Amino acid sequence: MTPEDLFREPEQPHSGPRPRQDLDVLPQGSYFEPAEPAGYPYEETYSTYGGARYLEQHWAPASEFGADAPAPGRHYAPAGQAPHEDPPTIELGPPIDTPPVEVHFPYPQPEPGEGPGPLFVIGDVHGYLDELLAALHQQGLIDTEGHWSAGRSRVWFLGDFTDRGPDGIGVIDLVMQLAAEAAAAGGYCRALMGNHELLFLGASRYGDEAVQSTAGTASFLAAWRLNGGQQHDLERLQPHHISWLSRLPAMALEDGHLLLHSDTTAYLEYGETIADVNDAVHALLADEGIDEWWDAFRKFTKRFAFRGQAGTMAAQELLAVYGGYRVVHGHSPIPYLTGDQPEDGTPPNVPGPYIYADELAIAMDGGVTMDGRLLVARLPLN
Repeated sequence: MTPEDLFREPEQPHSGPRPRQDLDVLPQGSYFEPAEPAGYPYEETYSTYGGARYLEQHWAPASEFGADAPAPGRHYAPAGQAPHEDPPTIELGPPIDTPPVEVHFPYPQPEPGEGPGPLFVIGDVHGYLDELLAALHQQGLIDTEGHWSAGRSRVWFLGDFTDRGPDGIGVIDLVMQLAAEAAAAGGYCRALMGNHELLFLGASRYGDEAVQSTAGTASFLAAWRLNGGQQHDLERLQPHHISWLSRLPAMALEDGHLLLHSDTTAYLEYGETIADVNDAVHALLADEGIDEWWDAFRKFTKRFAFRGQAGTMAAQELLAVYGGYRVVHGHSPIPYLTGDQPEDGTPPNVPGPYIYADELAIAMDGGVTMDGRLLVARLPLN
């Protein structure tokens, strides 16, 4: 059985042309960051203009895939690009009033003692609402009208709801709606905070206020625009969206799967337990100033900790500290992890989630922003 058999491509709508995506970047003059302290050997990088250096990777030989040694990916060098200039400040208009979402509960409350339902994870959405609706419906998680239809199933979004795609606020509204409907059905729909949630909240709260980076002055608003921020999303952002986004956890543990947004070991800097990490991030968003926010965004924009020779060791350390037997993350599009980006502009081939780091890590960002796939997968993957 091949990955294509396990993760059949649903018929999905297409939200328009998508230029080749660069990885998340920090604004001009601030993307070179100091090296990690001595004794912290993990191969983890910051993004720079033109993307990153890609290491040769391959699809892990999971037993269901029936492949002992798939062909390795290709090397690509960074595409040299001229430095960007921070765009000028744009006056923000008043937020657009939107009516409250009508919640529909198609399932009865669960009986006492019922066991948990199946577990699903969903990769980065980045505003592609139509593609999300199609993928959820294909997996049987919603009905044709966009309401929860999965009973006692458990669903985790891995973060990055907004930016780059056409309707980030629509994605947030849908996830909030499904959270209420799933709870009424005896299941749940939950979400992690991604680096783009930090960036979006920072753009809303701090705007063009200067923040001191290691190599120059930047701002959240400039960084947000540079990373695909959509002005209409910022104009539609409501207080209840801000409140919900600010309370999202940074990490979770489900059925032995350590769920993260970013493939980074930076979580270790915020606490030695999952509860400590989540409390530290929530406290930072509630009380700390712009420099602390920026530092958190900078750290959670790091990536690639689990690939290369040191990747297995990095995954093992996170699992030893926080528990579980496998890391599941979004953030880094699979074509960047594998180096499988066609040079002729054709869409990358993303058969399904990418299992790597000696099968200790699963990547779930299928690269929907670059004509890849919006991945929804049931765990475990064996």
